[in-house]
Amino acid sequence: MANPQEILEALRGVKYPGFSRDIVSFGLVKDIQVSSAGVTVHLAPTTAQADVVQQIGDAVRATVAALPGVAGTVDVVTEAPPQPQARRGPQPIPGIGHVVAVASGKGGVGKSTVATNLALALVSLGQRVGLMDADVYGPSVPLMLGIDYKARPGEGNRLVPAERHGLRVMSMGMFLGDQTPVIWRGPMVTKLITEFIRNVEWGDLDVLVLDLPPGTGDVQLTLTQQLRIDGGIVVTTPQDVALADVRRGIAMFRQMHAPVLGVIENMSFHLCPGCGARADVFGHGGGATMAREAGVPLLGEIPLVRAVREAGDRGVPLVAADTAHAQSRAFREIAERVLVRLAATRTPAARAGLDVLG
Repeated sequence: MANPQEILEALRGVKYPGFSRDIVSFGLVKDIQVSSAGVTVHLAPTTAQADVVQQIGDAVRATVAALPGVAGTVDVVTEAPPQPQARRGPQPIPGIGHVVAVASGKGGVGKSTVATNLALALVSLGQRVGLMDADVYGPSVPLMLGIDYKARPGEGNRLVPAERHGLRVMSMGMFLGDQTPVIWRGPMVTKLITEFIRNVEWGDLDVLVLDLPPGTGDVQLTLTQQLRIDGGIVVTTPQDVALADVRRGIAMFRQMHAPVLGVIENMSFHLCPGCGARADVFGHGGGATMAREAGVPLLGEIPLVRAVREAGDRGVPLVAADTAHAQSRAFREIAERVLVRLAATRTPAARAGLDVLG
C-alpha cells in the first residue's frame, strides 16, 4: 500500500494551472490520509475560480489513482479559499453616489451656512442628498435646520438620520444639549466620525455633503484615511487674511486626493435691503483671484444678505424658506456647477484630469 509520503512526492508532478511550479511547492496539499478504503487528499486552493479548482482536483485524482499500491477510491477534499482581506485605505459609503466636502481654512466665513444651503439647493434640483455635520466642536447645522430632537438608533443599532426639507442629516448636535460643550480628545472625535461614516442609515443618496470643521485636524485626517471624497469645496470671504487660508484648504484636498470642485466667496458684498445699493464691506474679487491662481473654478459669490442669517436663525434656511429669493437662485446656480464638476469625476481619466487641475 502506498504511504502518504510517496503520494506527496507523486503530487509534485501536478503543476498549478498556468504555472511551472507544482501544487505541493505552492502549499496546496494540506493532508493525505491512506486507508484500506482508499486515499483522501485535502487541498487548500488559493483561488475561488471553480474551473481552476476542478482542474487541480481532476489531476490529483488521476495521479494518485495511477500509483501502484493504491486501492479503493481516491477522494479530493477542497477547503474553501481564504476570504480576501478587507481593502485598506479610503472606501466609498455603500449606496452613496458622490461625497462632497465643504471646508474653510479658518472659522467665521459662513461655511456651515453655505454647506446647508448648498445641500438644500441640490435637493431642489432633484438630487437625493444627505448632510453630515462633521464640525464636532461647533455643530450648528441642527440649529439652522430646526432639528431639536436627539439622534435615535434604528435596526441593528445603526443611527437614523433626521430629515428636514428632503435632506437627511446627522450631527454631533443631535447628541448634545444646547449648552453642552464638546471637550474631547482626538481618539473620541475619530470614533464619532467613523460612526457617522459607517454606522448611519444614509440609504441611497446621490450626494452626501460633509460640513467640515475649519482648518485641518483629527476630523480631516480620519476622513482622509476612511472615506473616498469625490470633490472638495473651499469657502472663503474676500479679505486677504481669509484668502491666505484658501491655499491651505486647496492643499488639504489635494493631499486627500480629492478633486477641488471650486471656491465659493461668501459675504462677497453687502446689498442694502432698503435701496439695493452694493457695498464691498470686506473688499471684493479676492476669491476669483485665488481661484485663478490655484487653477480651480470660482463656483459663485454669495452676497452678505440679512435674509440668509434670519432664515438660518429660524431653522428654515433661505433656499427652503424662499425659493424665489435671489440668494436661493444663486445657491441653485452653484449647485448646478457642482453637479457638472462631479459628473467629470465618474471616469478615472476625468478624475485624474480634475486632480491635476484642482
